Amino acid sequence: MNLDQCYNTQQFRRLARRRLPGPIFHYIDGAADDEVTYRRNTEAYEECDLVPSVLAGVETIDMSTVVMGKRVDLPLFLAPTALQRLFHHQGEAAVGAAAEKFNTWFGISSLATASIEAVGETVKSPKLFQLYYHKDKGLTNSMIERCKDANFDALALTVDTIVGGNRERDLVTGFTSPPRLTVKSALSFATHPGWTLNYLLRPSFELSNLKDHVEEGSNISLSVSDYFSTMLDQSMDWKAAEDVRGQWGKQFCLKGIMSVEDARRAVDIGATAIMVSNHGGRQLDGSRAPFDQLAEIVDAVGDKIEVICDGGIKRGTHVLKALSAGATACSGGRLYLYALAAAGQAGVEKTLSNFRAEIERGMKLMGARSVADLTRQNLRYR
Repeated sequence: MNLDQCYNTQQFRRLARRRLPGPIFHYIDGAADDEVTYRRNTEAYEECDLVPSVLAGVETIDMSTVVMGKRVDLPLFLAPTALQRLFHHQGEAAVGAAAEKFNTWFGISSLATASIEAVGETVKSPKLFQLYYHKDKGLTNSMIERCKDANFDALALTVDTIVGGNRERDLVTGFTSPPRLTVKSALSFATHPGWTLNYLLRPSFELSNLKDHVEEGSNISLSVSDYFSTMLDQSMDWKAAEDVRGQWGKQFCLKGIMSVEDARRAVDIGATAIMVSNHGGRQLDGSRAPFDQLAEIVDAVGDKIEVICDGGIKRGTHVLKALSAGATACSGGRLYLYALAAAGQAGVEKTLSNFRAEIERGMKLMGARSVADLTRQNLRYR
């Protein structure tokens, strides 16, 4: 299989698995505990059917929408994810360039392997920074101020990582950041020489936005779950979130909202958007899928705040279902991380092209000339 033969997320996943050492692949692919919620995130879409309309004159359609104050050409964007240079040496530079080409939002993580400044200088499409609220308030505050200086368009405070999830695949493979060579992992690294040579011979791996404050993750190997459990502030509460919003002063999103009550609190503290998300099933296994929660959250606060459906998306029709349920837009991580691992920037561009074609085709088959034409009338739940 090569890039030209990747027509969907599962095919990118297979290609990524061939190209990555086991511990790296399973970090992308894995989730918490029995991975029930991870699977449910996609299964939820399959329990809802689309009801198309016809004779709607759909020769020309408009897939654009306004998300966090920016008009983008796709109702789907690239959610912030950590450690991207582990998956391909181009890392965030590749993902940002692809987002810019398709004029959609590009998110980077506090645990990014490219600096806030580098992304601010090179990526011209709308930019979102995912903030982890650290015990080290100097670090937290510095990231907010650096995003201001780099002219990021929005800040997303992650609220579902108060402790690290039980990511058992990482325990089995021994995955850490930076990767630690063990007897168990040595064979996998040795049998993937392309990845290994890129890792060893290109600029040193680092967590660019953390390295001047903490060594963990850049110089001291640590699992991501252990990083969350030891480095993030477990006393974070609604007052802390409101303080971050006040310091930031621009478009502000809470990432990890799953209940109506929390969505209402987000409105109360002045958030402009929420991402309905369970962190890709990587935190609390057994929790609800974002799509399962979407309609009731939209009904409660959709007229007051933007509601972004994050996670489990593998097809353009999944995006259409979320938009029909009332989402402002959708986002995802694995849908482009597999593609990044498979082929760098070209892979991310190919997966975005696939999704754009699926969304366009689906909208025409649904009789929807614009995103606004997608409503609950188009849905039937089984």
